[in-house]
Amino acid sequence: MATSDVRPDLLNALSALRECVAAARFPLPLPGADGARRSRAELLAQLDDYLVPRLHRPDAPLLAVVGGSTGAGKSTLVNSLVGRCVSESGVLRPTTRMPVLVCHPDDQSWFAGQRVLPHLTRVWMPRQDAAHGRVEAYESYGAYEAQEVEEPYGEGGGAGDGGGSRQSFGGGGSRGAYGGGSPEAYGANRGASGAYDECDPYPARDVATRRGPARRGATFGEGGGGPDGTLLRIEVDENVPSGLALLDAPDIDSLAGHARELAAELVCAADVWVLVTTASRYADAVPWHLLRTAKEYDVSLVTVLDRVPHQVAGEISLQYATLLRKAGLGDVPRFTVPELPESAGGGSGLLPATAVRELRDWLAHRAQDPEARADAAVRTANGVLASLRSRVTSLAGACAAQHAATARMAHRVERSYEEAAERAHADLVGGSAFAGDALAHYRSRALTGASGPLLDALTGSVAAVLYCAVAAADERFTAELRREPGAAAVPFDEARAGAQERVGVLVRRWQRCLEELADEALRAAERPGDADPEEVAALLAVALLGGRNGPGAADELAALLGAKGGLRLRSRGGGLLGTYFERVLDGERDRRLAAIDSLEAQSGQQAQLIAAMSVLQREK
Repeated sequence: MATSDVRPDLLNALSALRECVAAARFPLPLPGADGARRSRAELLAQLDDYLVPRLHRPDAPLLAVVGGSTGAGKSTLVNSLVGRCVSESGVLRPTTRMPVLVCHPDDQSWFAGQRVLPHLTRVWMPRQDAAHGRVEAYESYGAYEAQEVEEPYGEGGGAGDGGGSRQSFGGGGSRGAYGGGSPEAYGANRGASGAYDECDPYPARDVATRRGPARRGATFGEGGGGPDGTLLRIEVDENVPSGLALLDAPDIDSLAGHARELAAELVCAADVWVLVTTASRYADAVPWHLLRTAKEYDVSLVTVLDRVPHQVAGEISLQYATLLRKAGLGDVPRFTVPELPESAGGGSGLLPATAVRELRDWLAHRAQDPEARADAAVRTANGVLASLRSRVTSLAGACAAQHAATARMAHRVERSYEEAAERAHADLVGGSAFAGDALAHYRSRALTGASGPLLDALTGSVAAVLYCAVAAADERFTAELRREPGAAAVPFDEARAGAQERVGVLVRRWQRCLEELADEALRAAERPGDADPEEVAALLAVALLGGRNGPGAADELAALLGAKGGLRLRSRGGGLLGTYFERVLDGERDRRLAAIDSLEAQSGQQAQLIAAMSVLQREK
């Protein structure tokens, strides 16, 4: 597929897939979850920063990202290719803290907007005008908003292939098929480096999917920097051919985590990957990780072996070429930069033009020759498209693992509460709540005539039984979840907080409802006698919870309300007790389940990814 033949349906399918990838979540620390999170971030970066922009605007300039490990000489290489210092170089590591993009003046409109790298804020630096001896001031990106700057994936902007000076890089040129590899003396094969009230103690369980920002606030069509204030410095220079931009990325192995992530994103945003390594570190894990990734994506790749001593250049070339060939990268263009003083011309940070001429010619050819330029862009775009199937399938598998873990945890919570509810029901029906103070008050009621203390004591006993059931369920599923990977990430402690107070609130509400039922029953009775609602409510509670002593209270209710009235009241009271029993235990269970749901490892994520990928495969 050529990028010039892109159909709208393919772009729509890519956008749909991108939304599914952005919605995927891997909150549990399961095996492979870290890798899935990195893969998701990398995939989003490549879709947002490269693939979608490239397919929208196939005529945009090529972006060549110069990447590599610490101290590989990336900034010096970029400076030397341009012919002046555009990126700071030095012995302190890391030197490149802010990525630097340099392009031809005719192409600046392509990069002033947010067509690529939309999450980076543009900064335009002052530049010395050599012809007039003055400093030409460039404004920050905000100053360009009033101008006709190309919007993300929109029309206009960009010189593309046409016009402009192409003098310094030359045309065509040889590939410079240098080999390389470090002998033992140069370190070859060094190895891989709860506010609740009485109105509603249990709010409705919210299981709706909540989608967060995909990546530092960057979404389609958004410009400006992310909340972390990441900047992209823009330089323009006529020595860079129209149709090509060079980007000096931070170190891929930087000690700063944000710099590592940014470097990986920038590399994934490139049409051409320029991997820079050194004669002493070419066998390290970092450059080979990038090389294997480039091979997996089948991108346009070129390698630069920097700081190669003249004395062992042939041996290093042979060993490096052998390693590349064994990795299936034998056809990758290779360039060698000899070991020279770190800078030339009194600290200018530049290498002699002859040291980078072959790489300069290769890049110029890609920018100037329409066929070579199209080949570079199409190969990378097609390679990334082809890689999506395995990458999305892997993400879908990780989503399935996350959901399976949350489903197992939810099942254990539900089973623990079901068993606790059965035991609590048996205890209440068997009369366990009618003991202690409640039984003492019932026996002394004939002498004192006080029913209030009896009802309060029964209410307290019911609350104790229910809270013990909640605690037992929590203890059981907590013990079971010790064997469940990732359970520590679930905020169960927050869900448990205040459980005793919530149980007490609902049981007191049950008591008030019981008194209201008693009052209605008395008003409806034909001969209510001298009884009051409190006494009837206390007798009803004993009839429901008294176990072996319950029939006596039921007989007293029949004497006060009549046989039918007493029977009707016990039926309504039993239903009310069951309702509040379920509200207590189901409410506490649902709070624990909501804690699992809050992780957003939803069951539909896997299916959505697979479905979106299937649509994309059909459109390809």
